[in-house]
Amino acid sequence: MISILELTKTYGVGGAAVSALDHLTLEIRDGEFLSIMGPSGSGKSTFLSLLGLLDRPSSGQYLIDGRDTVSLSDDELASLRAQKFGFVFQAYNLMPRYRIIRNVELPLIYAGVERRERANRAEDLLRMVGLGHRLSHKPTELSGGEQQRVAIARALVNGPAVILADEPTGNLDSKSGQEIMGIFQQLHQDGKTIVLVTHEPKIARYAGRTLHFLDGSLVREEINT
Repeated sequence: MISILELTKTYGVGGAAVSALDHLTLEIRDGEFLSIMGPSGSGKSTFLSLLGLLDRPSSGQYLIDGRDTVSLSDDELASLRAQKFGFVFQAYNLMPRYRIIRNVELPLIYAGVERRERANRAEDLLRMVGLGHRLSHKPTELSGGEQQRVAIARALVNGPAVILADEPTGNLDSKSGQEIMGIFQQLHQDGKTIVLVTHEPKIARYAGRTLHFLDGSLVREEINT
């Protein structure tokens, strides 16, 4: 369970201060599929960065399974982030000189996992996302949709409970976008918690609940049926 109370993020000081997130309060249940919508500058990406422990709030509380993250050291945050979260971005962020299996292995290399286990885990995940026949290929030899599949496999390789996705279909055609969302649906059915930022209403409706942000505030919530 993720609990957020009066979370605020402010950039700048004094008269130049800008509130990117303004006293946000909400809960995200284990296994929930949540989408976030809003215009550019509404606070969506700021919220995702705070949620994924990539940035610290200016004030407020952020609890993960009852643990207050605001008081944690940088090392403790990094450890919790690696254990709890997997990240998927619009731009894929793959290493073009490495084969895709190596790209998926990278988080395990940083974690000190033994070579054979890394390879086995990465191969299993690439097969799961439909790329078992492409293991020796490099990202530049794949389509955009296939590269995003690699990025999803990499996000899953550490076994995170929560997947954070920032515009994961933003660079894809509609068919590839639907295929990617099918993978997210399956991950949700398998028990993953998913928080997805999107500008597209049809993508947002894949989630069970949609939050609408405006000027750093949560202005509306809807249940998708």
